[in-house]
Amino acid sequence: MNTRMKAMILAAGEGRRMQPLTLTTPKPLLCVHGIPLIEQHIRRLVDAGITQIVINTAYLGAKIHAALGTGAKLGATICYSHEGETGLETAGGIRRALPLLGSNPFILVNADIYTDYDYRQLLTPRQTPAHLVMVSNPPQHPKGDFRLEYGLIRNLSAAAHGHHPAPTLTYAGIARFHPHFFHHIPPGKHPLAPLLRQAADLGHISGEHYQGEWHDIGTPERLAALNHPSAM
Repeated sequence: MNTRMKAMILAAGEGRRMQPLTLTTPKPLLCVHGIPLIEQHIRRLVDAGITQIVINTAYLGAKIHAALGTGAKLGATICYSHEGETGLETAGGIRRALPLLGSNPFILVNADIYTDYDYRQLLTPRQTPAHLVMVSNPPQHPKGDFRLEYGLIRNLSAAAHGHHPAPTLTYAGIARFHPHFFHHIPPGKHPLAPLLRQAADLGHISGEHYQGEWHDIGTPERLAALNHPSAM
């Protein structure tokens, strides 16, 4: 399969909650079932026909570059957007990488999740400039991030449609964006959440509820539980 769509993997986080594991190893290189998290995403993207991949790096970024190189061994072509040692937060990192991403919609993936999501589902053209993959709220985030109503992402504070409000869901760290979603923000540090909430108020974000395997690898305990479920 050939596609002009590119993907960006967010790999610039410091991983403080994962210490001491991340004192010498960047979180994207931590392994689940013997394979680094970021490599698993690259393999699944390549399987979906998405071989042009941009990775942003900051903390211990040289180790990510050394581990993945050009991406050729995985069937990918990787470009890197290095943000210095402190990073630019999510939206700021995307804004910096826009010249590498081009003018077509792209897939965005957080490196620190583990999932069997099929990225081919994001190749379908969308009417909205942003499309978020949502999951049921995990134990560590019971209140969720948004509601999904009639295919659109709505803020939790927004008035619900109908007598039975849609349940709250959690952003999975997987999305499809058009580059112009980020064109208006100036260079520098910018979080993603405020941009999403503004766009949700305007009805500019579609979404889907994924109910397959998904884990947020946020703590050493969660990583250990995923690698050794019988021991927990």
